[in-house]
Order: sequence, then C-alpha cells, then structure tokens
Amino acid sequence: MSSKSTGLRHWRQRFDALFQDHEIFIRTHGHVRFLRVSAVWQKRVALIAAAALLFWAGTMLAVLINQLLTADERAAVAQQQAAATAAEQRIARYRDSVAETAADLAERQDQLDEWYRESFGAEPGAVTGEAAAAPAADAAAPLKTSALDPSLPPEAQALAQLETRQEAFATRLLAAVNERAAKAETAVAALGLNPGALVRNAQAGRGGPFIPYRGKMGQAKALGPSFAALEGALFRMEVLERTLVAVPSGQPADVLMMSSGFGYRSDPFTGGGAMHAGLDFRGPIGTPILAAAPGKVVFVGQKSGYGNVVEVDHGQGILTRYAHLSGFTATVGKQVAAGEQIAKMGSTGRSTGSHLHFEVRLNGVAVNPRRFLEAKADVLEVKADARERVGSVARTGAR
Repeated sequence: MSSKSTGLRHWRQRFDALFQDHEIFIRTHGHVRFLRVSAVWQKRVALIAAAALLFWAGTMLAVLINQLLTADERAAVAQQQAAATAAEQRIARYRDSVAETAADLAERQDQLDEWYRESFGAEPGAVTGEAAAAPAADAAAPLKTSALDPSLPPEAQALAQLETRQEAFATRLLAAVNERAAKAETAVAALGLNPGALVRNAQAGRGGPFIPYRGKMGQAKALGPSFAALEGALFRMEVLERTLVAVPSGQPADVLMMSSGFGYRSDPFTGGGAMHAGLDFRGPIGTPILAAAPGKVVFVGQKSGYGNVVEVDHGQGILTRYAHLSGFTATVGKQVAAGEQIAKMGSTGRSTGSHLHFEVRLNGVAVNPRRFLEAKADVLEVKADARERVGSVARTGAR
C-alpha cells in the first residue's frame, strides 16, 4: 500500500476520532430522557459550518479582489476630477489675467490720451517729430513681451503684444516731447533765464494727500518706464514752453527812441546815482501802449513814483509793468493778446516828459527787458512754435 493512501487513512482516522456518539441524559420533573447525538450528525453539522465558513471567506476574498481591481479605476477617476478642477482654476486665472491686462491697457490708453490732449490740444491721432519716425513695419512685427506667461491663451498673448506696442508708442512720444523740451530749454537759456530753476520753482507748488494709485481691477499698477519718464518730460516741456510764451518779446510801444536803459544811472531829478528797474521809451502823449505778451491785466491804477500804471501777469512768474500813462484802455481781469493796446503814453508820476517806463519782473524781481525785446530769430521761432501749441491746448480746453 502506498504511503499516500496510508497518509489519507491516517488523517481520516484522526478526523473520525473528533466525532464520537454521545448520549445526553436530561431529567425533567423526575422523568429521564436520553438525547443521542451521533457522530454522523456531528460530521454533517461540522461540514455545513465549514462550507458556510468557506463561502463567507470566498465572498470576502472576492470583495477584496474586486476592491483591488477597481482601486486603479477609482484612482484614475479621482485624478481626472483633480485635473478637471485644476483646469477650471487655470481658466479662471486666465480670465482674471486677461481682464486685468485689458483694464490696465485701457487705463494706460486713457492716460496717454489725457496727456496728449493736455499737452498738444488734440486727440492723439498722430504724433509729430521723432514719435512719427518709427517704421511702419514695427506695427506688424511680432513683439516679445514678458508681461504674461507664455502658456496663457491667445487672447492674453494678444493683449500682451498690445501692451508692448503701447509702451513703444509712449517711448516715441517721450522722444518727441524731449525734443521740444530741449529746444525750449535752449531758447529760455538764450534769454538769460535758468531752465532748471524754472522747472524746480514750478515743482515746488505741488502737494495733496497721498492716495496710492489703483488700476481698474483694484490692484496697484506701474505704468512702465516710458510712462513714468513721459510724465516728467511733459511737465518740463510745459513749464519751459509756457515760459517762452510768457516772455514779453513784443515792443510795448510803436516808437524807436529809447531814452533810458536798465540799471544804474544818474537820477534825472537829483543827478545822484540811482537804480532804474526798466526801459524808458520816449514818444508823444497818447501813443498806444501795447501788451508785450499775452496775459491777464492784474492792476490798473496809480503807484507812487510811477504815476498811472497797468500791470499784466503773463504766467510762469513773469509780470510786465507799464508806467507814466496818460490813460487806460484795459480793465483789471481782462485777457489781452500780444500787441493789444492796454493804455496811452503820458507823463504822470515822477517824469520829466512823455514816455513809457516798461518793466519786466520775474517772481517779483526786476530783470532787464532788453534781452527779451532783442531776442534772436531762432529763439522767436521756438517761441512761435510754443505759442501755437499752447494756443491749441487752450482752444481745446475752451471747447
């Protein structure tokens, strides 16, 4: 007999030994009953229990296997959901970025338009000077920008390209403004004035509470290097050109004879040394007295030693005084143009005969009018250009 059969018989015998016939005595109210539990019945119960246990274990194993098999699918679904959520967040960021950039560009354009209107008196349809010298190919050439992430959608990239072109336009406009300001600075210096001091004095009269700039999207924005430089250049150009316009270079009277110059002289009454703060022009009584530059009449009346006086404020700290007059043709508050009659020549006040005493005062200090009246042609040309621009701005503001 083989060892395998012997082994099976051995295990069967051990299994059969686990189950023996049992008799159970039960006594109830004096009666005795016998309950016999056979080994066969015990084996059947044990087999049924083992089968149930195996069935439960098989079920649990199947559930476990199913969970293991579907875990990858659930992970894939979760990953897809996370990817979808991330995509939605990226789209939201894209929309916010595009909207923010569009609002910023609109803010920049509004500022450019406002600066152009304030400085040139017209809509920025065209820019003269160096600003117009940019080649037309620049408008079609793709421009590189770091304003937005390269992974952003095409709409955002288009806005970034527009932002770069806008910055380029601001750069060209800055060149044009600097060109005009440089010409005005040269002309102002040729008149004996200090351009730097004029700009500093104009800057001194500024103030107000600090209110941080916020863009249309509610976030602080920097307008870019060209925009920042453009603001300062426009201010400098405005101060210098308006100073040129205010300079009294027109003849205050249609006479040729100058009877006394600016500076120290012998006093015509006492013969002693004295300071003469203006120029004297001799002429007949009643000769028309003309405004030497456009401005506003701020005084009409009498001053000690001057007799009848008219004073015109030309802005930028420049004031002209016309003295010894026989009559007035302008009133306080009137805006007068260069060459417009404001009074009549006379000999009132401390005067030896009919003449005009003409003074120019810069920030209250008398300066020699001769350097303004005898300005060279190139200076007058720059002044005429400045007057045309300032006049254009004024006309636009009046509409």
